[in-house]
Amino acid sequence: MTTSWPKGFPGLGTASDDFAELLSAATGGRLTVTVHGAGEIAPGLKAMDAVADGTADLYHSADYYYLGKSKALAFFATVPFGMTPEEYATWIRNDGGQQLWDGISAEFGIKPFSCGNTGGQSGGWFNKEINSLDDLKGLNIRMPGLGGDVMRRLGANAVTLAGGEIAPALQAGTIDATEWVGPWNDYAFGLHKLATYYYLAGFHEPALSLSLGVNKRLYDDMSPADQALIATCAAAADARSYTDYLANNGAFLDRIVSEGVEIRSFPEDVWEGLGRASREIFEENAASDETFAKTYSSYRESMAKTASWLEQSDRVFLEQRNRLFDI
Repeated sequence: MTTSWPKGFPGLGTASDDFAELLSAATGGRLTVTVHGAGEIAPGLKAMDAVADGTADLYHSADYYYLGKSKALAFFATVPFGMTPEEYATWIRNDGGQQLWDGISAEFGIKPFSCGNTGGQSGGWFNKEINSLDDLKGLNIRMPGLGGDVMRRLGANAVTLAGGEIAPALQAGTIDATEWVGPWNDYAFGLHKLATYYYLAGFHEPALSLSLGVNKRLYDDMSPADQALIATCAAAADARSYTDYLANNGAFLDRIVSEGVEIRSFPEDVWEGLGRASREIFEENAASDETFAKTYSSYRESMAKTASWLEQSDRVFLEQRNRLFDI
């Protein structure tokens, strides 16, 4: 397995390790996976290519790194103002998302699975405050996927960097700001030592789904039983990953604050501008790309259905629970 992360990196790297350990245990050691960090077999942003051409058998990555192949792959990682982890799992498992993903990825010789989820991500690290949309103009920021397209629409210079390249670029001043994941992963890279302001609640990644991609020729040659084991172990690693993030992000946010980082929230006019630009990006891609349009339509229909229920159930309950129990 080739990955997009440093080997053993908290959350992202441990999800790939979890999958490997689960598959070995489930098969009594008959199937084993050797996990390689970014750069050992292929660069972090070339993991899918390495599996497609047979250099590696599997990859663990985020499919929004591969929008040059298909812009629609963004939906199988995360998109601005998109789904929460629960909503995404519902789309993939119940509302046709997996079938769409299978069809798109098959064109590149890949059989995909969800295999990790970070939950909601932070807005990012900045060395100046963002008080208005004007503060984004000319900003050099690391932000991949459609979120990066939104930033470019608003005048920022957005670049995609693999995780291991972020801290050196921020330290060298090559970038002025960066998003990564959230407190747990951001602390591990030492980003709290390289930027002054930490913006919480990001528009761009409400739930990053990580991908396990299997070389399709290899997968198709497996028995139905082994294919089912791959799917089951990926699902188990997926569930473990999300709870790991919930367990660790709060504790590491407290640690970041205790070390002097200033916490900020984007002002309302910035949120409004990000929303307008995001809608424009979606509509333009849908108008020019039939696969994107079909995937976007399915995604929106599923999200509208689940959001309607969650608004009336979870949101109201959590507000009242947290109020009554001083949480």
